[in-house]
Amino acid sequence: MSGHSKWSTIKRKKGANDAKRGKIFTKLIKEITIAAKMGGGDVDGNPRLRSAVTTAKSENMPKDNIDRAIKKGTGDLDGAVYEEILYEGYGPGGVAVLVETMTDNKNRTVADVRHYFAKSGGNLGESGCVAWMFDKKGSIQVDKDGIDEEALMDIALEAGAEDVVEDEDAFQILTEPEDFSQVVDELEKKEVKCTEATISMIPKNVVEVGEEKSAKSLLKLLENLEDHDDVQKVHANFDIPDELIEALS
Repeated sequence: MSGHSKWSTIKRKKGANDAKRGKIFTKLIKEITIAAKMGGGDVDGNPRLRSAVTTAKSENMPKDNIDRAIKKGTGDLDGAVYEEILYEGYGPGGVAVLVETMTDNKNRTVADVRHYFAKSGGNLGESGCVAWMFDKKGSIQVDKDGIDEEALMDIALEAGAEDVVEDEDAFQILTEPEDFSQVVDELEKKEVKCTEATISMIPKNVVEVGEEKSAKSLLKLLENLEDHDDVQKVHANFDIPDELIEALS
């Protein structure tokens, strides 16, 4: 299982109450806005925007919110000016961590991110120190309810996906970034509900974290980062045994 899948699984197990919907919407609005700014407001002609809108819909974001975010990006409505910055570092247990941020105050953001790494016993590194350990892929999550693996595999692979990976309660479909939109389109045509659809950084290899103290510190680091208003996504190349995750829950 990839580190991305493991972290997604842990977040699902923790439950929806841990993820404040307003905070989720804020992050998605930022992503929609900058995607529209960079590639235009045409959802069908802008793969990044399409990905953001698909994820927003999966989180039940109202259409009016999505439309306003697009208009802010295209300049039809006033909005804050955001800068995208990728931070890289090492967490407890030597786990590589990528932190995608979108901020209107980079001094604030880097200070907070550095603080979280240091507090966990990790360290924020230089640009490029861990990014090479990840591949950029389209990542689509589909709940197991209502579809079996063989049927999903047939649909996904025929549409151009690379692989379908089974998780405890979901399937993860992996694609090349350029094939992402067409796979999402085909899933929608087949009425397969995507709970998450995004371009993600998938680790090439994972680091086993089996020591309780390191695992606890790592999960706290990832939670703190994800909870920060300026952080859009967090990626890490770890695997923690399920029994240890249960013990820490």
